[in-house]
Amino acid sequence: MNIAEMVLPTVRQVPPSGIRKFFDLVNEMKDAISLSIGEPDFVTPWNIREAGIYSLEKGHTHYSPNAGFMELREEICKYQERKYNLKYDPKTQVIVTVGGSEGIDIALRALVGPGDEVIIPEPCFVAYKPCTIFTGATPVIVNLSAENEFRLTPELLEKAITDRTKVLILPYPNNPTGAVMEKKDLEAIVEVLKDKDIIVISDEIYSELTYGVKHVSIASFPEMKDKTVVINGFSKAYAMTGWRLGYCLGHPDLISQMYKIHQYAIMCSPTTAQYAAIEALRNSDDDVEAMVREYNRRRRIMVEGFRSAGLECFEPLGAFYVFPCIESTGMTSYEFSERLLMEEKVAVVPGTAFGECGEGYVRSCYASSMDNIIEAMKRIKRFVERNRKK
Repeated sequence: MNIAEMVLPTVRQVPPSGIRKFFDLVNEMKDAISLSIGEPDFVTPWNIREAGIYSLEKGHTHYSPNAGFMELREEICKYQERKYNLKYDPKTQVIVTVGGSEGIDIALRALVGPGDEVIIPEPCFVAYKPCTIFTGATPVIVNLSAENEFRLTPELLEKAITDRTKVLILPYPNNPTGAVMEKKDLEAIVEVLKDKDIIVISDEIYSELTYGVKHVSIASFPEMKDKTVVINGFSKAYAMTGWRLGYCLGHPDLISQMYKIHQYAIMCSPTTAQYAAIEALRNSDDDVEAMVREYNRRRRIMVEGFRSAGLECFEPLGAFYVFPCIESTGMTSYEFSERLLMEEKVAVVPGTAFGECGEGYVRSCYASSMDNIIEAMKRIKRFVERNRKK
């Protein structure tokens, strides 16, 4: 028996994540600085950790309800209303998931299958396209550009829509570019979508991490509330990546079907993480604000560092990434990233890990210490000056 051939072609055709290769290499390299993994360098705030510890000491180590503790779902709804003016029923419109990634997966599995199309703006988070392929649906890629600061425009969206389009994934604030969609940008998208039978999966995991602008959810538009699944979580804003906790918000008729997939595949999210998340939503706004202030300092240093090295770099207003153009070096994204790691011991991610239109760019993450960022930018400048295309 050829075991490899027993695996479904839809799975075999999907390559491993391009991010992890550089992460693994840098772990083997002494004195290397990693700007490659999108993970906060902060430790989860103490009050959140303490809530998790206390739940363990109290013996709260059993399953939770499939959709998550009602207390947590209530806090999620209060938070969304307070922050983004979004009103949801904690009983019927919320599922607590194992990270935001599970939410994306179960939303797609509930909505699409063979013959359906999913519009995916790229560059984007690496999981959208594979998760779509795993359902048997067809990813329809919309290539974004620095000219529009990597924002989805109504013209690009219109061109991508066909009679088979069922879902649009809207990933803002964006990984890897740091782009945001402001209210005026979303208004134009809503005009395209409001009369169409298309569901939006709005990945808002970086909603708290914006600089000089406020995050606006497409679900806050009355025409889009019922047609949007909001994906959010605790990993990025609260530095809780290892706790693996996220949530989905949406229309009861859709959430109830996503719930079944979650129920049979996962059963429930980690209990300890849920108790910690309740504390995060109730009492950690100040911690998030402090982290955002520090990210903003680092963001400015990194953008200026790339520009001083002679690389074009638009100003990202969200998440914790910078996406500079490296075309002036004459190298491909992969070559630039590999040589930078080998020659200067700095790890960034090739833009092509996030879609073909990422060629000519690299992703650099500023969720690292200021000392690391300053040293990395010195090394990058030295590398660029040494290798710039004559």
